[in-house]
Amino acid sequence: MLEITSTKNSYIKELKKLEKKKHRDASQCYLIEGEHLVGEAIKHGANLETILVTEAGRGLLANFSELARTTKSYLVTEEVFKVISSVPAPQGIMAVVHQTNDELNQKTMGPYLLLDNVQDPGNVGTMIRTADAAGFGTVILGEGCADIYSAKVLRSMQGSQFHVTLIQSNLMEAMTKLKEKNIAIYGTELNPEAISYRDLVIEGDYGLVMGNEGQGVSKEILNQTRQNIYIPIDGQAESLNVAIAAGILMFSLRSL
Repeated sequence: MLEITSTKNSYIKELKKLEKKKHRDASQCYLIEGEHLVGEAIKHGANLETILVTEAGRGLLANFSELARTTKSYLVTEEVFKVISSVPAPQGIMAVVHQTNDELNQKTMGPYLLLDNVQDPGNVGTMIRTADAAGFGTVILGEGCADIYSAKVLRSMQGSQFHVTLIQSNLMEAMTKLKEKNIAIYGTELNPEAISYRDLVIEGDYGLVMGNEGQGVSKEILNQTRQNIYIPIDGQAESLNVAIAAGILMFSLRSL
């Protein structure tokens, strides 16, 4: 195992740059941190470039599969690790992972969650994690959504990016492809033409569109759905957080 003891090491400087989206896009790599996330990446066959551990985290490698032990690894000092860590209490293990570039095709599995300009990283990560828990096969992120490889989204997903297919695409184009596969698309909005999700009748595969935290789903998207739905609210709140609403709908629609 190679050792790195200087915070000025050229490789460490390159990894530090991965905090910014433009460098993640350029390198097509991102960082994950902690025993759970690294373990999920290894378990599900993610394309790892390197693993970095401190002396304290070195023993964690023994808990992982042969892939972890054969991936190029670095032993770094606590000081070096903290320079590239994004958490207040590092566990002493992280990995550099190659991004995936999945596309919508005949092998893509539903149900589908489509996100329209959802900007908050916590909401995006939570919805992907909830989609995973609810048994959705694919999440399609439209333009304007938070970057799925940012540290906050990665922490919120908790490894679900390795369980579901994530596609970054123009939503109108994605919806056209889904319709060609005879997949119904349901939007979410509050207006007289929408119906309660409880009254929805689902036959076959489907997609659910969730929108921006403040503006909701765009009119352009809503005009292309089969039906738009809403969640009845009995209390005095005007609306629900988009991630909460998505969770209610995803689990409810799966039971219809």
